[in-house]
Amino acid sequence: MGLDRLFYPDSIAIVGASPRLEAGKLPYFQILKIIGYKGELYPVNPKYEKIDGQRVYPSINDLPDGIDLMIACVPARQSLEVMEAAVRRKVKFIHFYTSGFSEIGNIDHEGELVKEARKGEIRIVGPNCIGVYCSDARVSFDPIIHNVPKGGVAFFGQSGGVTSSFTRIASSRQIGLNKVVSYGNQIDIRAEDYLEYFAGDEDIRLIAGYIEDLKNPEAFLRALKAATKTRPVIILKGGMTEQGARAAASHTGALSSNYRIFASAVRQHGGILVDNLEQMMDLVMIGTGRKMPQGSRVGFLGAGGGTSVSFADLATLGGLSLPELGKETQKLISQKISEINTSTTNPVDLGAYGFDFDIMSHTMRALDQDAGIDIIIPYFFVDFIATFQRDQIASGPNTIIEAAKDMSKPIVPVLSRYAEDDIEMEKARLSIFSSFRRAGLPVYSTIQDAIYSIRRYLEWSSKHVRIVNSKQ
Repeated sequence: MGLDRLFYPDSIAIVGASPRLEAGKLPYFQILKIIGYKGELYPVNPKYEKIDGQRVYPSINDLPDGIDLMIACVPARQSLEVMEAAVRRKVKFIHFYTSGFSEIGNIDHEGELVKEARKGEIRIVGPNCIGVYCSDARVSFDPIIHNVPKGGVAFFGQSGGVTSSFTRIASSRQIGLNKVVSYGNQIDIRAEDYLEYFAGDEDIRLIAGYIEDLKNPEAFLRALKAATKTRPVIILKGGMTEQGARAAASHTGALSSNYRIFASAVRQHGGILVDNLEQMMDLVMIGTGRKMPQGSRVGFLGAGGGTSVSFADLATLGGLSLPELGKETQKLISQKISEINTSTTNPVDLGAYGFDFDIMSHTMRALDQDAGIDIIIPYFFVDFIATFQRDQIASGPNTIIEAAKDMSKPIVPVLSRYAEDDIEMEKARLSIFSSFRRAGLPVYSTIQDAIYSIRRYLEWSSKHVRIVNSKQ
């Protein structure tokens, strides 16, 4: 059985549904109603006759046969009874939100669940996880993330908390999600199964995953090697240290292997390994941009000599280059600025002109015409813009966005973040950030984050250059 009926279920039963949030449950029934799930919903709970005006079934035995997905929000001690009833009703997939299994040493009970599931050919998601999200099917564990338009990103996460954090950050950054799964203890469907399924979906451009342990490392690495031939796969490993491995064991019952061996194997099979969730999100942004970096030659523009010097150092240390701009490019840049406290070399120091979106846009267009530049990084001093150019906060980003549309090279804006106690500065930054993200531009808070993301993406794309170019 494939995984289509899991991500595109025509019917869903929620065992343990209730009219309010209680006993640590997620309100799956209410979430599915809120986001507009179009299939058949079957709430199951002997305590209630109706929830939100809809009939509630007293037991699984009262359900019709052949339900695609059953979400079980019951204590672990009741899980085998639920599974036996699901087999009788010929359920296809069952997701156990429930915890209390191998993560607390209850390994035998997991084996009993799998043995019973095989009698009815049921596939198990979890246990100890928050389940699945699919944009097209309007299936979700969180009503907030469905506000983001469908995109090309898929995520598989062993931790429900990390999965929820990933989707929430993606939502705030306007990163379009396609499919997501939190898979917990993976007693049946495993990380490699989800990875293989996502890699077979042509609508998915990039895959990210959080892993604490692998049940079958060889199978996972085979799936990883196949997936990375056609799209970036970004991996974050939980349990990198001895202390982290102990935490993972108490979290999902994970048996973490040596991290150095894991990291080496992931890299050898084409995966992009990151150290934290923030790095993962930064890479997802640039890996799903509308125009992808094709080389490491960077053109930088901003206000202030110190910032230019700092960028030159960080870019060089990060493996990027800053070639000297052609004479025609420098001449074009100088048309809009004076020679006072400015420089038309690379990095381009626009001085106080760097607070003006129109001049930033003009300079970006000039850099785009330079054959020696692959990617353009405009640096915006939000604090000064919010102080001296407030009239441009709403309109200015559109000037940059329109320029970026006409340009052949990718634009990677950096929005400075210095004042940490001024709400008006933060409002200005968020306004500009949101405008850029809605336009599909990858946006970073620091030069370091931008450089890291560009370098790591180029490391992958240099090995898959023909595939990357064909997807533009």
